[in-house]
Amino acid sequence: MTALHLVDEGEAADLAAFLARLIHYDRAAAVRLQASGTTLAVFGRPPSFEVLAIRTARLSKPYENGLDLVLDVTVSAGELLESLDEAAATATVPAAVTGPPWAGLLPPRGGWRPEPGLPGLDAVRAAVAAVVAEFRARTDELAPESRTRSALDDIGREIWSRPVGDTSLPVRAAHAAQSLGFLRPARGAAPDDAVLRLLSSGAWLRLWTPYGSIAVRRAGLGALDVSVR
Repeated sequence: MTALHLVDEGEAADLAAFLARLIHYDRAAAVRLQASGTTLAVFGRPPSFEVLAIRTARLSKPYENGLDLVLDVTVSAGELLESLDEAAATATVPAAVTGPPWAGLLPPRGGWRPEPGLPGLDAVRAAVAAVVAEFRARTDELAPESRTRSALDDIGREIWSRPVGDTSLPVRAAHAAQSLGFLRPARGAAPDDAVLRLLSSGAWLRLWTPYGSIAVRRAGLGALDVSVR
């Protein structure tokens, strides 16, 4: 078994919280792990949001497993969570699983550049709260016989595809960040000091926060599980 040594209990607790939230949305969730040097990147896809969630964690010593200096494997999120020992700040890499389609289509590691137009933390959180309230209000207004899956999907598609501020980032990406606990002030900082960044690289947009990132393909360039034509 390959052991990962996280830098401290806080890092282990943050990783455990991220995995628990993914499992909340999908008990059979898988995550792709990539470790090189002292950085571990964990990729997951919460259902319905159509985004990739990325959580990085610091390792206390460079990843090393025999002659392998780089880890790249898809595993069960639940098994990884069960292996986490927060007090010891360690985790055991579970056996590999057959990766879902999204695991083979990850955003690039480099080439990211800043994108303008992203509001501050409070404004982004307010935008998410507003569209959640609107979705509930509009679905509640539907007559029982009209409350079909198709009708709900149509409302959701219209609402969640709206842009955040003066950007092309869909509000569903911000909603995913909120649901996964990424939209909160940085530790020891006032709310206004929290850093949100919108980055782009090729077909991808990335909402970066101190607690994790949400990556999504730009509109018109294919969904995460649909080939670009």
